Amino acid sequence: MDNKRTPAQRKQVIRDNVAGWLFTLPSILVLLVFTFLPAFVVIGLSLFDTNLVGQMDFVGLGNFRQLLTSGDFWGSAGRTLYFTIGSVPVAVAISLLIAVLLNAKVRGRTFWRMGFFIPYITPLVATSIIWLYIFNPDYGMLNAALHFVGLPVSRWLTDTASAMPAMILYSTWHDIGFAVIIFMAALSKVPTELLEAAQIDGASGWRTFWHVTWPMISPSTYFVVIIYTISAFKMFTQVAVLTQGGPADATTTTGYYLYQQAFGQMHFGYAGAVSIGLFVIIFLLTMLQRKVTGRKVFYG
Repeated sequence: MDNKRTPAQRKQVIRDNVAGWLFTLPSILVLLVFTFLPAFVVIGLSLFDTNLVGQMDFVGLGNFRQLLTSGDFWGSAGRTLYFTIGSVPVAVAISLLIAVLLNAKVRGRTFWRMGFFIPYITPLVATSIIWLYIFNPDYGMLNAALHFVGLPVSRWLTDTASAMPAMILYSTWHDIGFAVIIFMAALSKVPTELLEAAQIDGASGWRTFWHVTWPMISPSTYFVVIIYTISAFKMFTQVAVLTQGGPADATTTTGYYLYQQAFGQMHFGYAGAVSIGLFVIIFLLTMLQRKVTGRKVFYG
């Protein structure tokens, strides 16, 4: 094919290729500098016992052996799993319900859609500070509302039993806007012919949703579950602002444990091993989700 091109055509192909690489070069440089280079640095650091100031002792796989036998690490991993199991299904279910309701012809749909999405695009630090006051056990709005309706109040962030549920409540509120937008876009693409055929066959609203609508939006559901799971395992900001891992390490997730080791105790080599361990856990869980649920996704 190239032999049949004229010299002018070959020059044009070369110019197009050069132009294409020049346009993509900034993105490639950003990816290399801010993603791949830090990843290789972390892998290198994980082989040393270092505080990045003067100490730099090569320990090989010693940090990983310490990681595998560390009760603190596995405790943080368990709490992270607890947060993930408690937040992801709830956030997906609530956001799907909201999307279904907003997909109907309701008044002010744009207003409600914007209202649910605003918390997601608001910085975590800002909304976390607001929720510090909402969770306040003495004068917070949440306890005031519970007291008003006659329900027992809670210590929320200062009680080991309620601190993680409080984190789940806040994170669900903050994150559902993303999934609502994804689900609304998916619902708008469901063929009306299928819905009308289900109605003609006498299917109820629930059966229509279960057998027609949900299978058609299963790719979006699969995407949202994967993104939410990864985000839950990387949770850090809300812990740093709301509880600093307390009370009594009740909210010390793996992300915050990594931060404590790196910037609290200056164990940067061990923190590098923790970050690699966290990556491996997320990767294995993602592969498991792909294996278990990926086969049930309907791509039409």
